[in-house]
Amino acid sequence: MEEHHCCFYSKMLSRFSSISSFMLSLVIVLVVRVLYVMYQCGKPFPKGASRSLTTLIVLGSGGHTAEMLSLLSVLRMDRFTPRFYIAAATDNMSLHKARSFEDSLADKPATKEASLQYTQIYRSREVGQSYVTSVWTTILATVHALWLMIRIRPQVILCNGPGTCIPLCVIAFLFKVVGIRWSSIFYVESVARVKKLSLSGLLLYKLRMADQFFVQWPQLQKNYPRAHYVGCLM
Repeated sequence: MEEHHCCFYSKMLSRFSSISSFMLSLVIVLVVRVLYVMYQCGKPFPKGASRSLTTLIVLGSGGHTAEMLSLLSVLRMDRFTPRFYIAAATDNMSLHKARSFEDSLADKPATKEASLQYTQIYRSREVGQSYVTSVWTTILATVHALWLMIRIRPQVILCNGPGTCIPLCVIAFLFKVVGIRWSSIFYVESVARVKKLSLSGLLLYKLRMADQFFVQWPQLQKNYPRAHYVGCLM
C-alpha cells in the first residue's frame, strides 16, 4: 500500500513539475515578447511599407474632438486611408463634426465614402458613474473594443486624451505582443494639459504603450522626458 501511495505521489509531483516548467517558460516568452515590443515601439515604418495606412481616429467630446480635427487638418490625409472615426456611444456630436470635416476637405477621392467609417463604442465609465457599476460597463466596453479592433485591424491609431482610447490601445498593444497586428499608437496630449498629463496620457506613458507621445507645452516635456514637444497645434 505504501509503495502504491509513493508511486501516486511521484506521478503527481512529476505532473506538477511539468506544468510548472511549462508555465515558467510561457511567462518568460511573454516577458521577452513584451520587452521586444516596447523596444520596437516608436521606430519608423520600414521601407516598402504601404503608401496608405488603415487609420483609427479616436474622438473625445468637446475640446478633444476640436483638437483632433485640427491635427488632422495638417496631415497628408491620402496617407491615412481608409479612416475609421470612433466616438463614445453617448457622444453624438463628435461623429457629426468628423463628417463635416471630411466634407470640407478640398481633395475628395472618388472612393471617399467607401474609405470612411464612423463608429460608436461603449464607454468604460461615464462621468459621475459609481465605480461598482463601472465594473460591468468596463467589461462590456473591453469586449466591444476587442471586436472593433479585430474588425478594423488598424495600422495607425491617433488619440489625444479621451478615456475611450484606453481599451483600444491596450488591445492594440496585446495584439503586438501575440503577433496579430502591429498598430502604431500616436498620442497627442491635450493643449489643456500644461503641467500634468491626463489620466489616459499618464497610463499610456507609464506603461509605454504609445509609439510616439506628443505634448504641447515645454513644462510637460521636462516632466515627462520621453514625450516630444511639438508646440501648440491649435
